Amino acid sequence: MQLIVTDAWLAKSRAIHLSGTKLVLAILFASFVFMACSAGMYHWVFLKGAREGWPIIGSLVRLVVKDEFDQRDRFMRENIDVMAKKLGEMQAKMMQIESLGERVAGLAGVNTAELKAKPGQGGPLVTGRSLTMDELRIKLADLDQIANSRTDLLTVIESRLFEQKIKKMMVPTQEPVIGGNLGSLFGWRIDPITGVSALHTGLDFPAEPGTPIMSAAGGVVVVQEFHPQYGNVIEVDHGNNLITRYAHTSKVVVKKGDLIRRGQKIAEVGNTGRSTGPHLHFEVLVQGIPQDPQKFLSAGRDLQPRQLAHITSAPGSAVPSQSSPSAVGASAQR
Repeated sequence: MQLIVTDAWLAKSRAIHLSGTKLVLAILFASFVFMACSAGMYHWVFLKGAREGWPIIGSLVRLVVKDEFDQRDRFMRENIDVMAKKLGEMQAKMMQIESLGERVAGLAGVNTAELKAKPGQGGPLVTGRSLTMDELRIKLADLDQIANSRTDLLTVIESRLFEQKIKKMMVPTQEPVIGGNLGSLFGWRIDPITGVSALHTGLDFPAEPGTPIMSAAGGVVVVQEFHPQYGNVIEVDHGNNLITRYAHTSKVVVKKGDLIRRGQKIAEVGNTGRSTGPHLHFEVLVQGIPQDPQKFLSAGRDLQPRQLAHITSAPGSAVPSQSSPSAVGASAQR
């Protein structure tokens, strides 16, 4: 490359020959000088203008500073929004855990006020540095994981406790006549009508006519009819091949197919059917075989489900199998 340099009057001229290497070095040198001059001019103009209060320079400085603050503020807002969303999720999970805890405590018979009591805390103050955003995010993630595991654990416990409670509620341990006197027991006796030995397949509860009869456990009414020997009779199916029978009632307040709960009134004491006086004849049948109801009633509400399962697992004495009132012989008083 050749450059021709002349003076102002074109009297003298000089030719300069630039090779490739010299040309590159010249361009780099010129660029460096231009950048240095620009940076120096920018630094001088902005600092001097800001220091001496030049209006245009001051406005430019304020715009630059404002843009930096806006970017920082936008970054902080975005992070705060993310943290607020995470905090909302944690609050929802903690409310779920609290609700689960109350239900589990109710099933376990624990006073919920004890669970809500704030534990005492204290000790000497040893200050530390503030957490960074990343550290806070990690702490929240750990807390979220702990909350999830606690929720899963409480859900499993609630399911098990509820299953045990249902098993207890489906076993006839509730006395069918509240405060009633116990008459004839389960087993062989002298029949009060015929005077011969006969099997009594249940318990008798003498009571005044109209006395409420309660379901000994929750279940479904499968029989509600009049029988020549049982009179007005009700049978309740509690599942697991377990049925209770209520006979000689004067009034029935449920019908076949009704779903009833433990302790619900289902009838009133009467003197219908083969009976010598007002009383409730109460039976418990396992796989269609009469059992001694006394062992169920004496078990009470505090009996463990495993013990109750043992009670219902094997039929009792050698009593004829029966699935309906008509299968019982006329020799047994009701």
